Amino acid sequence: MKMKLVIFLCLFLIAADSSAQENDITAALYESYDQFKEPSLDKRRIKHKELQPLINRLKSDPKYTVKVVGKSIEGRDLSLISIGSGPTSVFLWSQMHGDEPTATQAIFDIINFLNGDTFIAEKEAILSNITLHFLPMLNPDGAEAYTRRNRLGIDINRDALMLQSPEGRTLKMVRDSLDADFGFNLHDQSTYYNAERTEKPATISYLAPAYNYEKDINEVRGNAMKVIVFMNSIIQKYAPGQVGRYNDDFEPRAFGDNIQKWGTSAILIESGGYAGDPEKQEIRKLNYVSILSAIYTIAKENYKNIPLEDYEKIPENDRMLFDLKIEGLTYNLLGKDYKLDLGIHRSEVDNADHSKFYYNSTVADQGDLSTFYGYETLDANGYTIKGGKVHPEIFKSMESLKESEVLKYLKQGYTYVRLESLPAGKKDTNLPIQIVGKDFKAPVLNLRAGMNPIFVLEKDNKIEYAVVNGFLIRLNGDKSNFKNALILKK
Repeated sequence: MKMKLVIFLCLFLIAADSSAQENDITAALYESYDQFKEPSLDKRRIKHKELQPLINRLKSDPKYTVKVVGKSIEGRDLSLISIGSGPTSVFLWSQMHGDEPTATQAIFDIINFLNGDTFIAEKEAILSNITLHFLPMLNPDGAEAYTRRNRLGIDINRDALMLQSPEGRTLKMVRDSLDADFGFNLHDQSTYYNAERTEKPATISYLAPAYNYEKDINEVRGNAMKVIVFMNSIIQKYAPGQVGRYNDDFEPRAFGDNIQKWGTSAILIESGGYAGDPEKQEIRKLNYVSILSAIYTIAKENYKNIPLEDYEKIPENDRMLFDLKIEGLTYNLLGKDYKLDLGIHRSEVDNADHSKFYYNSTVADQGDLSTFYGYETLDANGYTIKGGKVHPEIFKSMESLKESEVLKYLKQGYTYVRLESLPAGKKDTNLPIQIVGKDFKAPVLNLRAGMNPIFVLEKDNKIEYAVVNGFLIRLNGDKSNFKNALILKK
């Protein structure tokens, strides 16, 4: 009996020491991140050409093997970057969808970490036990147009059976040639996902995909689940409550499900939303920290001790978030007052070369939205919604408008200003008011899903809030997160 107790205590102390080591590296990775963040990739709309100098730099480094393993439909190189000498093969691929670049940025942060002159012992533990393989930006043609699908117009993540696309064939070929033990399938998801039954955005979501309709759990899938449980514990330190888990219904066409079936422990990671982080740079940091920590625990094999049942404790993804939720406003329709909630989404509209964007917002829903949440929420009980008016003056140019004057106009109920001539080719403005042509007439307020939200909120005959292109502006002087209004050509 005493011998069993001694053995138990030894195993407990070993596990506790391993956990402490992993906590230490996680905290150190988070605190030192700025040393390794790749500065050339500071915006989401990155292009294939921006990666090439970073990849070419590695070709002359003897630690790395860099191979062109395929080409996209439009002829862009698909490069596999490998480092390490360990027997465990870990394969990470990103941007299977062209408009999902957060993990591509994080991959180059991880490479900078591997090239740094700190964390020597941790890197030795990783690279002596693991061989890492990175395939960043699997869909460069989609990235060029900042769109989900490839140039053929198909979703590569639904091409695992037919292999119609060269990108899909490349992914299959690389997976098979490596016979990878672990595969990290790196994506972005909508910012409107939340952790189930909470107001918290699903900043990171995970899935250990099923490999059959029965959703069986074998050792391969179980290992993926255990690593996900570990990664969830990392994210909880920095974004508590902001982790979701995808439904694991089997999708026979999906790469993740098939890669699990082919014998690689597949870990799907989706980067969602984080308040005040439109370019997802904090989420990029969380990718960097959690993926590196996971690689470290795989190298040390500590994931094997993680209880499998903890995977199901991660709340499922839900999609119940708005950018702006306005609760309980009063809306007068045909002479009668009604109380409504409004939910507003802000959609990104790209410029011609897909390098920048502006917002064009819509009312996503209205009515009883009590089961929904907002990144920003306004209690509008006691406030009446009023349609915005057109300012009577016709201004000569954008330059003749001052933001301080515009805020005065909003307080007077004016949400539109007219110009003699609208600027050619420009569709948005940083001024918090809609810009219209000289013949424009303000529409009668008719709340409906799909409309551009522009109105004022009045209480006791005083306008206290304006909503311009879906952005809430507090007219008492408090700071708002306003980004842009629209220049309307009609």
